[in-house]
Amino acid sequence: MYWNSIGFVCLILIAVGLFAIGIFRIWSDYWGANAATIQARLRVITGDLHLDSRTLMKTRMLSRVRWIEVLLQKIPRIDAVDIFLTQAGIKMNVSAFITRCAMLVFIPMAFSASLGFSTIFQLIYSVTPVAIWFAYLQHKRRQRVLRIEAQLPDTLDLMARAMQAGHAFSSALLIVGSEGAPHIRTEFQTTFDEINFGISTETALHHLTQRVASRDLRFFVVAALIQLETGGNLTEILKSLAGLIRDRQRIAGSVRVLSAEGRLSAWILGGLPFAIAAVLGIVNPEFISKLWTEPLGIRMLQISLTLMGFGIWWMWRMVRVRI
Repeated sequence: MYWNSIGFVCLILIAVGLFAIGIFRIWSDYWGANAATIQARLRVITGDLHLDSRTLMKTRMLSRVRWIEVLLQKIPRIDAVDIFLTQAGIKMNVSAFITRCAMLVFIPMAFSASLGFSTIFQLIYSVTPVAIWFAYLQHKRRQRVLRIEAQLPDTLDLMARAMQAGHAFSSALLIVGSEGAPHIRTEFQTTFDEINFGISTETALHHLTQRVASRDLRFFVVAALIQLETGGNLTEILKSLAGLIRDRQRIAGSVRVLSAEGRLSAWILGGLPFAIAAVLGIVNPEFISKLWTEPLGIRMLQISLTLMGFGIWWMWRMVRVRI
């Protein structure tokens, strides 16, 4: 009977929340800031209103709600979160990201507290989902960078051939945006659109390096900016840069193969103590609970975790070779 009452109350809260969200969306679509923006753009299309081309550019908003947007802009370094989401290829604003992180923290904490778990287990259950979520985003960011870096040499060759045929630098960006590989094509098309809307080439290329956290792409941007300021044969520069990036990728692949055994050992040695602790927590919880219930066990746990963190950092530094 108790759980039925709780379930009924939860369903009522969910229904009220969905109703409030629906009312807010209706208000936002007809009378909110988005409706005013759409009306202004329609007036520009019909010729009733003349705006500067920069006002028509698509910008990433921190939140769809105006007062939340203003509040988030006051937080220091909040733009770094937005850049991280962009680099990971996540179509989510900062407000939705913070909301999801808060849910991943408070829901497991409330659930573990209702079951009467200790404070340390509540902390573990609340931190673990957020850590997994951040690891997933970091993995997506890394995979996106690797895909773009793998396509970059062929992209530079395509740009070099286009410029050799008589196209300008912006036209070469457009050719890559229409004929390039799927992942890198979108970024170069966005860069061309920014230049076409009136943004300077230097600023547009800087935005490209923000959207893609790639060192190889920064080499291309620096070479292009230097050539645009000082002059020179950009075609030969792009061809040489494409060959250099291919050589770096080939060496990085060889290093990755040679260090595979060390990286696997680091993963096993780093995860084995936690796996054994989890098994002991299931098989004999009274035995493993001495680590956080007894003063000596707490001291041993602190020292062990400190040494393990230093060992994991040291193994990671050993198998990480910069090229």
